[in-house]
Amino acid sequence: MENGDLRARLARTGALFTTALTLASLLVLAGPAVTSTEAAPSCAGRVVRTLQLGAGEVVVHKNSRWVCAVTTAHRRGDLRHMTVGVQARGSREVVKRGWFRKRSVPVTVYAGQRCVRVAGSISGQHRRSAWILC
Repeated sequence: MENGDLRARLARTGALFTTALTLASLLVLAGPAVTSTEAAPSCAGRVVRTLQLGAGEVVVHKNSRWVCAVTTAHRRGDLRHMTVGVQARGSREVVKRGWFRKRSVPVTVYAGQRCVRVAGSISGQHRRSAWILC
């Protein structure tokens, strides 16, 4: 009986070891998971306008009838308060605020054929465009 118990224990240990090794290799092959908003992808489409700020810029992208904007600091550093907002004419402004090191989260709105207004700030330095992309 002791011989059978030992074989069963070795089989369970081997199965556990094989499972752990398989999971570890999958994690290594898959790479690191995206866990922060700073690793989020930027806006899709072509760059149509850039608003300069003292410590960075607000980059405006257009993809078909969608407009996207993201605030980007010139240098990565400590956490700083960033804001980005996009407003299509006749609609409310969509604003995202937060503390980021390099890039804020993108804001995307459906503009269709309407004009848009873009605003952004980095650490208290504000900038707002006139109506653009008309």
